[in-house]
Amino acid sequence: MTLPSVSRSSAALRRRPQLSDDVAVHVRNLIMSGGVRPGDFIRLDDTAAELGVSVTPVREALLTLRGEGLVELVPHRGYVVAPLSREDVHDLFWLQSQIGEELAVRATRAATPEAIEELTDINDKLERAVEDNDAARIEDLEFKFHRVINHLANANKLSWFLLSATRYTPAHFYSSDPDWGESAVASHRRLIAAMAEKKADVVGAENKAHFMDGAQRLVAHLDEIGIWD
Repeated sequence: MTLPSVSRSSAALRRRPQLSDDVAVHVRNLIMSGGVRPGDFIRLDDTAAELGVSVTPVREALLTLRGEGLVELVPHRGYVVAPLSREDVHDLFWLQSQIGEELAVRATRAATPEAIEELTDINDKLERAVEDNDAARIEDLEFKFHRVINHLANANKLSWFLLSATRYTPAHFYSSDPDWGESAVASHRRLIAAMAEKKADVVGAENKAHFMDGAQRLVAHLDEIGIWD
């Protein structure tokens, strides 16, 4: 797999330079996809210049990431990327898969023909976005697809926990990989078909497998670039 380019996220940040959350998303994606490695320093000035923002939102973002354990502060030297293990990656996706499975099961019980139609429409659009290699649309439609499922589940706390966990998923890494895109579309099709037949256990298992597939792809990529060396 190829790493996502920085240009897309940089452009988005320039449109909303005040938001430290955007900077945190960018750096978090770099860390989780291996764009920067454990032990690498995240320089305030360099990052601000790269993203076209002031130093202030970068500093605020790094404080946030320090609280998440993704970076560490080295006195008089700055912020450094914290250690990241295979187990860390598996744990993050395991949590997502467990919550995602339960939400999908609950969503199936509440699914209406209109919801099935909405999911089908989103997945059809996602398929076209994958064919067009349009990463921004892919990310948006993937988010919308799972948002429909989470809304159907009517479990606000679980949905919030899932959203918190998925912020560690490097979206650009997946959206830039056509093979992942095709796999996601196929997974969604199976999920929709099972949901239409009210097979809650099948839907839950499919959603869980979708998350774990993401873990396997990311770990394989990090292995390939030698992130653990």
